[in-house]
Amino acid sequence: MKKYRLTIVLIACTIALSVFSLFVGVWDVTLPGVLSGDFEQLEILLISRLPRLLAILCTGVGMSVAGLVMQQLCMNKFVSPTTGATISSAQLGILIALIFIPQSTIMSRALFSGLFAILGTWIYVAFIQRIKFKDVVMVPLVGIMFGNVIGGITNFIAYKFEMTQALSSWLTGSFISILRGRYEIVYMVVPLVIIAFIFANHFNIVGMGRDFSKNLGVNYNLVLFIGLSIAAMITASIIVVVGSISYIGLIVPNLVAMFKGDKIRGTLVDTAFFGALFVLACDLIARTVIAPYELPIELIVGILGSIMFVVMIIRRLKHGGKAIKLPGLKKEAVEEGAV
Repeated sequence: MKKYRLTIVLIACTIALSVFSLFVGVWDVTLPGVLSGDFEQLEILLISRLPRLLAILCTGVGMSVAGLVMQQLCMNKFVSPTTGATISSAQLGILIALIFIPQSTIMSRALFSGLFAILGTWIYVAFIQRIKFKDVVMVPLVGIMFGNVIGGITNFIAYKFEMTQALSSWLTGSFISILRGRYEIVYMVVPLVIIAFIFANHFNIVGMGRDFSKNLGVNYNLVLFIGLSIAAMITASIIVVVGSISYIGLIVPNLVAMFKGDKIRGTLVDTAFFGALFVLACDLIARTVIAPYELPIELIVGILGSIMFVVMIIRRLKHGGKAIKLPGLKKEAVEEGAV
């Protein structure tokens, strides 16, 4: 039981914050009111609060798992949908859909976004595979530069076609506009995360390198394509609904790995729940810090994520990759998550 203590704590905290989140907002929604059948409170709960909660959970789970998969496949702890040009490519896909199909639905925008995200991620991976000396900082730096190039192209096209204002809604992540009937595309995250769990061992093998995969009979290119496509589609489905949210795919997998090691199957569930918990906490801060107004969650995630990232780098410089031992967590539980 001690082996799953961290997982149980994460699940319990996620459930507690989820329930609390349903009753936080400008309009008063209370548990007694909902249980008594108050029509107005039930309507707010079902049309706004519950869809928002589900979108938050899917965003946290999806972006965290996408970051974990990309880090494992690229063999670099600083790779994520943000530093791997996936988010920038997805935004370009949405812009292309808006320009050439003005009456496009959420589904068609997600399709364009997913295709461009997959293409952009694959081009980035092709770049880093040709880098002779894969320095731990050089790999994400190439991704950041490539993402900025794609972002520049996106802004140029948006300016030329007078779509700058329409594009801005996908440049800043926010759950303000989440309502029933406008967020269901994020449910794509659920089957994609399940597929990622099924292929977890294959991702782990591919993360060891092409030669290692070949020796074990694993098709390196196919598994790499599946993993990167999963991460890209998860990112695209979230950006279409929520917008761009940085740091989640970078910070969350690294924090979980500090406690449970690097084996993807051993950390995927904890990464998913911690991602959901992190986004939930950031959303509650965004809703309450200047209530009744609301801050974009991208701002809160950016502030907390940057602080946590700096702390993580300082700790890594001082202690290397040494795991943090939790009270009551057996040594075997940590080793199970290690490569």
